[in-house]
Amino acid sequence: MDPIVSLTTPEQKLTAHNTHKVDAHMITEQVGQKLRTIRKARKLSIRSLAEKSGLSINTLSLIENGKTSPSVSTLYQLARPLNVPITAFFESEHNARRIVYQRAGERLQIVFPQGHVEKLDEGMPRLGSEPFITKLEPNATSGETPIIYGGRELIYCLEGHITYTVNDEVFSLSPGDSLIFDAYIPHTWQNTAQTSSRALLILCPVDGSDEVNQHFLMP
Repeated sequence: MDPIVSLTTPEQKLTAHNTHKVDAHMITEQVGQKLRTIRKARKLSIRSLAEKSGLSINTLSLIENGKTSPSVSTLYQLARPLNVPITAFFESEHNARRIVYQRAGERLQIVFPQGHVEKLDEGMPRLGSEPFITKLEPNATSGETPIIYGGRELIYCLEGHITYTVNDEVFSLSPGDSLIFDAYIPHTWQNTAQTSSRALLILCPVDGSDEVNQHFLMP
């Protein structure tokens, strides 16, 4: 089952205080408009992008016209030939801000089979680092293939127990523990708690690539 981008905030109880819920249809349209803008800026026709991404022309047309909400794997297929990070589809001149205040439960979620990540800087211009709150289900793992990319990574454990293996050296993280390392060193992660684990994750790729996919969406 493909991981999906949750274009709404997490399910909330309908109360008088629930006034900040994101309009899912509006964000779906925004993603489509941004895709069209990026595609045209690259001087690509829908047919050309379909060939490069492996998606159908009909699927691309539905996305660009805000008629369907694409999964993360679909956005990843589009991001590669367009040479942009996935977060580019959620950015616009209108939501570029210098201050971002988020209440609990209002953050954009990227959902994957083993948990989800919440963007902490949604709407801010990208400056080379991406902060996330991650939630990992019991026994979640990055897989057997080590993760490698140019840049730096910081993980701060909030709940549970997360184990990182960096160049065959094992680091066990409990609440309050942190780890920072150069990400060109082969590394893997695993939730070694019997319950869900949560952590603050900051990815700092040197080339601006979207490394969140390597960590959570492509195990």
